[in-house]
Amino acid sequence: MAEDDLLSQMLHAWREDIESVPFPQFGELLIPRQQVRPRYHPGTSAARVTNATRSTDA
Repeated sequence: MAEDDLLSQMLHAWREDIESVPFPQFGELLIPRQQVRPRYHPGTSAARVTNATRSTDA
């Protein structure tokens, strides 16, 4: 029984400790603008992406 009381006391102390820390509040949530990728224009040098999962007959 004494062990149950000690565990209960520890639980209550832990809860008081956790509840004593204020939960953060945000006045305004700022989400940065996403950057737009430049469009591909034929004739410009760009890396060519291929399907690497395609099977090959070697």
